[in-house]
Amino acid sequence: MSQSELPALPVTFRPTRTRVVLLTVGVAMFAVITAIALLLETLSAGERVSFIFTALLLFGVLLLLSRPKVVADEAGVTVVNLTTKRRLEWAEIVRVNLRPGDAWVFLDLSDGTSLPALGIQPGVAKQQAIRDARALRALAESRGTGTHTG
Repeated sequence: MSQSELPALPVTFRPTRTRVVLLTVGVAMFAVITAIALLLETLSAGERVSFIFTALLLFGVLLLLSRPKVVADEAGVTVVNLTTKRRLEWAEIVRVNLRPGDAWVFLDLSDGTSLPALGIQPGVAKQQAIRDARALRALAESRGTGTHTG
């Protein structure tokens, strides 16, 4: 990818279709469970509250699953996974990997570790994930050497 083909920074990579599905299902599930809790006349107040609490809990889990993203800016990359958030400078990223069969992108880091980046995952939108991984790889290669000053 040439410099002119690199995405404009800042850029956010996230599994948009997966996010839409998770949030839509979460809202629908919360609405249905809450409606059932309010419509069933045989339930006590405590049982109604427990139904609604369970609906909130399930929605919270789906909200957590929709959280992953990778944000690239001039200074580096922020990887937001389910429960963690990690900031990396471009020079820390040695390689961006998305091998056949991988559930998401892995970032090989200069400290010898590998960081999963769940914000780019080929599950529902494989071609988009491949494009995003290539764009992130090109950004890392163009900026990760420490020679990029602009």
